[in-house]
Amino acid sequence: MSQKPLKHIPQRMCAVCRTKETKRAMTRIVRLPEGAVEIDPSGKRNGRGAYVCDNPACWDKVLTTNVLEKALRTSLTPEARAHLRQTLPAS
Repeated sequence: MSQKPLKHIPQRMCAVCRTKETKRAMTRIVRLPEGAVEIDPSGKRNGRGAYVCDNPACWDKVLTTNVLEKALRTSLTPEARAHLRQTLPAS
């Protein structure tokens, strides 16, 4: 009697609070090759990515501190932060 192997569920870590969660439960922010920073709803865009959980405190830190800059190895302009704030996923 052979059992089916369990399907692997990808895990990701929040760039702010460092909690691990399934990839689908996190929001991916990506630094595109051109240097722009955007939210990646598909999770498949090319570029360096960082994941953030749905905790409002984590999103506040993403928008007000340099934690995202460190994770994406870039610097965020005030315009990029405003763009991220406008495109925040509904939690």
